[in-house]
Amino acid sequence: MTKRGRTTKWVSIALMIVFAVILAFPLYWIVVTAFKEPTEVFSMIPKWLPEKWTLDNFKEVFNIIPFGRYYFNTILYAFGLLAVQLVTVTLAAYAFARMEFRFKKILFMILLVQLMIAPQTLIVPNYLTISNMGLLDTKTAIALPYVASAIGVFLLRQGFAAIPRELEEAATIDGCGTFRFMISIAIPLLKPTYLAFTLISVTYHWNEFFWPLIVTDSVKARTLTVGLAMLAEASESAAAWTLLMAATLLVILPLIVFFAIFQKAFISSFMQSGMKG
Repeated sequence: MTKRGRTTKWVSIALMIVFAVILAFPLYWIVVTAFKEPTEVFSMIPKWLPEKWTLDNFKEVFNIIPFGRYYFNTILYAFGLLAVQLVTVTLAAYAFARMEFRFKKILFMILLVQLMIAPQTLIVPNYLTISNMGLLDTKTAIALPYVASAIGVFLLRQGFAAIPRELEEAATIDGCGTFRFMISIAIPLLKPTYLAFTLISVTYHWNEFFWPLIVTDSVKARTLTVGLAMLAEASESAAAWTLLMAATLLVILPLIVFFAIFQKAFISSFMQSGMKG
């Protein structure tokens, strides 16, 4: 490697480190503030670590609002919806990838167009539909607009299309029907893609705020993000910052752990989808 090449390499590494620090700093500040006492937040000289680590902020969060109930609602919503999505996107993706029918390409293009439509543009018609169905203030109301996922169909369609036809023909000769081939052979081959979609779906719906805020108005159906907003309204004074940071950490921690475990599958799935497209 030439001297110029080495210089470019080290400059690139230095820039990446700087950007990584910038991106990680908000998370660091959330963590340390969550364990601080309220009086430390507004000290004249900022403290990089708490003088006294405390769990009182986390206890207070559960005392002010029913955070445990919001956690249960969010888990049920995110993973219940994921279970339904896995069925719908698998069937649709397999049909687009390995079956022939009229207007197949046109329908797939229409599906991809949905990726360019912001969900907020459908808020009013979705709300009117949910209201007419009598489902307001239920977990079903939050989940119903998302039972099908365009990004999920796209990712899985790319994976199913890459499976060699010879493998399916050999399975057919051995007496394996279409449905059995999909369940027993095709789906197990796409485990990284399913993990990637799981991460996308759970992260998006775990963090969703606006739609749950609109269609829910009681504790029985509210999610964590709405509960976090309720906490911000209920908390006043300097203590609010430590409480909000503690609540925020409780909200984002499962996603951080989830991504840390499955990040390799997530990245490899998108790389493979791009190459197969």
